[in-house]
Amino acid sequence: MMEPRISIVTVAVRDLDRAAAFYEAMGLRRHRIRDGVAFFQMGGIIFALFPRESAEPDAGVTFGAAPSAVYLAYNTRSEAEVGAVLAQAEKAGGRIVKPAGRAFWGGWYGYFADPEGNLWEVAHNPAFPIAEDGTISLPA
Repeated sequence: MMEPRISIVTVAVRDLDRAAAFYEAMGLRRHRIRDGVAFFQMGGIIFALFPRESAEPDAGVTFGAAPSAVYLAYNTRSEAEVGAVLAQAEKAGGRIVKPAGRAFWGGWYGYFADPEGNLWEVAHNPAFPIAEDGTISLPA
């Protein structure tokens, strides 16, 4: 039986060095394993970058030209932190896709795209508590 968790989130990228440099500029620390992949510890999961030319034969698929329709989310502890993370992403070489603003669900959020076009939502949702160790919980 599959346990309710995600172990590793892997994003297939065209330029591993450029993508890894972006995430390092965002404040993530790259793990010492660097043989054709970039690993970053993010709380209880691992975020990985893997070159598309390696990922396609590894998975037995061919990716389309566009980035994945899947997007990642980073929840913040405050509304002000949303703007700070978006600004950091832009400074690191990302592109603001949607500036910070009020969400229909009452929180504060915006979107950026990394240099490969992969989307990240940055949001403050006071109903989803974030523990001191960074883990997030659904409301009770």
